[in-house]
Amino acid sequence: MDTQLQQKVVLITGASRGIGAVLAKSFAEQGATVVINYVKSKEKAEMLADELMEQYDVEAYAVQGDVTVESDMKAMIAEVLLEFDTIDIVVNNALHAYTFDPEKRKMAWELEWEDYQRQLDGALKGTYNVCKYVIPIMKQKSAGRIINMVSNLVYRPVVPYHDYNTAKGAVLSYSQNLAVDLGSFGINVNCVAPGLVYPTDASRSTKEEIKELIKSQTPLHRIAKPEDVVGSVLYFASSWSSFVTGQCIVVDGGFVIR
Repeated sequence: MDTQLQQKVVLITGASRGIGAVLAKSFAEQGATVVINYVKSKEKAEMLADELMEQYDVEAYAVQGDVTVESDMKAMIAEVLLEFDTIDIVVNNALHAYTFDPEKRKMAWELEWEDYQRQLDGALKGTYNVCKYVIPIMKQKSAGRIINMVSNLVYRPVVPYHDYNTAKGAVLSYSQNLAVDLGSFGINVNCVAPGLVYPTDASRSTKEEIKELIKSQTPLHRIAKPEDVVGSVLYFASSWSSFVTGQCIVVDGGFVIR
């Protein structure tokens, strides 16, 4: 256990399942207090919170809220403050549902603006809404970590999911700008960009030939598991990265090398 994360209050959005749930477990394993945000999966989120408290003897709390709705985030952050007095670390992991299927994706000329808007709302607006209400808390204590999940497709759109990739690119740019403004308050802002992660709900429909293609072009010759994303997020959350801000770690086995 890394004692520097013990009793730190960590808010993870979209944490009832997939990568978010794995991150919640990893922070609990380090002794952190974990706030599990969910939209619809109340039962899963509460079961996960109970599991973390029982297994790791930490405080864990499930809280409902749609990141795309500003009033939800205002109320959610207020609820977390009432419960734990502060928020030390935020992982913006939530997104609008997206199916990664190269054969069924819309081509550039088939997309409507609404397609882009939906993904921008889920990724950029969702991240903005959380940050809006977390930043004042972190500014007040001159400390904080904001970690935003993006995608390696921002750097190498091997499949041009135009709407999804564009939205994640916007989050990356937003994070870099945020890092500049917040640095003087002791707040670090960084991104983690996973490649294809399997198994998750989003990647279940990814065909074997696509996975094999990615493996063949990946120096480490495999697809990422949810657990592979953990290390980079914990690094950005910890004091090991105290002099690192405005950066993005690509977690894809070397598929993107830059």
